[in-house]
Amino acid sequence: MVQRLRVPTVTDRRGNLSSIRAGVDVPFDIARVYYLHDVPFGAERGGHAHRRLEQAIIVLSGRFVLRTHDGSGWSETEMVDPTAAVLIPRLTWRELHRFSSGAVCLVLASRPYEEDDYIRDFDRFLAEVRR
Repeated sequence: MVQRLRVPTVTDRRGNLSSIRAGVDVPFDIARVYYLHDVPFGAERGGHAHRRLEQAIIVLSGRFVLRTHDGSGWSETEMVDPTAAVLIPRLTWRELHRFSSGAVCLVLASRPYEEDDYIRDFDRFLAEVRR
């Protein structure tokens, strides 16, 4: 099941500063950081699950919808707040869609890119998560 996390943020008259500490603000070491931007209107990202990897997903600007499935049901979160993160545990299907113009999605990953960690077929995901 996904979990919502607060991103520690300091606010003053000059604006906001948010920071994330590995193992403290997210419950894993951060092995990779990447971001999605300039996503064309109507495009979808994700459409997979991971066997070992955990992720924290944060909207930096704009908005998009994060849809997840934990093996028993769907959950949907509108990502609009850069001080909120969604923690996605292993064996959770994720889809990102309805990106606004200028949306930027930051992803903190617990592992480096490993193609064999991906499950790209939803029926196979359901079979693996139910084992």
